[in-house]
Amino acid sequence: MGKTVVVGGGIIGAALAYELQKRGRNVALVDPEMPGSGASYGNMASIAVTEFMPVARPSVWRQLPGWLLHPEGPITVRPGYLPRLLPWFARFLAASRPSRVRALEMAGAALCQRSLTDMRVLLGEIGLGDHVSDTGCLSLYANDTEFRADAERIDMLDRYGFGYQVLGRAEIEDLEPSIDALITKAVLLPDNRTVRDPFAIVTRLVERFTGAGGTVENAKVTGFERSDRISGVRFESGAVLDADEVVLCAGAFTGRLSKLLSEPMPLETERGYHTQIMDPGLELKHSIIWPAKAFMVSPTAGGIRIGGTVEMAGLDAAPNYQRAKITLTRARTALPDLKVQETSEWMGHRPAFPDTIPLMSASAKTPGVFYATGHGHLGLTYAATNAALMADLITGAKPVLDMSPYCITRF
Repeated sequence: MGKTVVVGGGIIGAALAYELQKRGRNVALVDPEMPGSGASYGNMASIAVTEFMPVARPSVWRQLPGWLLHPEGPITVRPGYLPRLLPWFARFLAASRPSRVRALEMAGAALCQRSLTDMRVLLGEIGLGDHVSDTGCLSLYANDTEFRADAERIDMLDRYGFGYQVLGRAEIEDLEPSIDALITKAVLLPDNRTVRDPFAIVTRLVERFTGAGGTVENAKVTGFERSDRISGVRFESGAVLDADEVVLCAGAFTGRLSKLLSEPMPLETERGYHTQIMDPGLELKHSIIWPAKAFMVSPTAGGIRIGGTVEMAGLDAAPNYQRAKITLTRARTALPDLKVQETSEWMGHRPAFPDTIPLMSASAKTPGVFYATGHGHLGLTYAATNAALMADLITGAKPVLDMSPYCITRF
């Protein structure tokens, strides 16, 4: 039996390795760190099925200059990194054409319409069927102006048939009494669920994978063996792991690997931060987002996690934990009784393409190479669906979706 090597041990890679093994493949999972210790460790634990609106759209471009100039804006770019971002931003602008935005919406909606069901099936298979919350997410608004500013997203939900419910102050208080009275309106997103601990999901997937004979290689990939097709993965130690297929799903680091195959891609890191509070002094049944303040709060990992905003600074710059403190301050506005006790801060790399749609594709240059990356803020959301679709591509089965919107040839 030939070997499939999956490079990248986050939720995308772990779920795919598990799925390929189920389909009879001999699979090795490769990561230089502990599986799940990157972005999959610190994400906001949300299966966010309504959050597929492309960031690349005209309304964002109109606001972007103000955001970038504001020291606490939802998007920040480190000045020294800006020159390297200019080609990416040019593609971002091109993807913002109204005709292109609707196609990107459709590609995201097609994935999100399957994602909660697919994730429930996957978690049930690995014994974590109780890991998904029964409650949804509340999108908060302090006034009608904020609510009207979110009309574009709500119209999109209507367009693709995603359910929601507009709530007044009394209904908000019934659901979440800890939310401050300054929040006068909310939208309940019932299918945006929270998982109990995203890191635990990766850990269980790897346990099931290795228990069934899969192997995990803790090694850094520095090159590839190939002639007319891929034949192996070369590690920093000089060792080579033979491979009949290689799947690159190393998150924001995938672009560095694809360059080694002479197949560059416009992949950037949207650096995200969180603050985990283990003794918050309050209980939340729902996750909450406040669009006007660009933060999210999720009950997960035994406490409450606060995150949001985007920092563009590349893969190598040191963290700026002031970004975490900004979202924490904003969260305390909505949750005035929140106690900041037993806390930790974290930074991770979200893999982002300028059109905000993931890459799920065979290589256009090297037979036997596949890519699964660029899932942005929706890595957990898309993980189970990505695993099924990519396993179809790799094994020669017919995917249930048209895969052309996610193909590498779009670049």
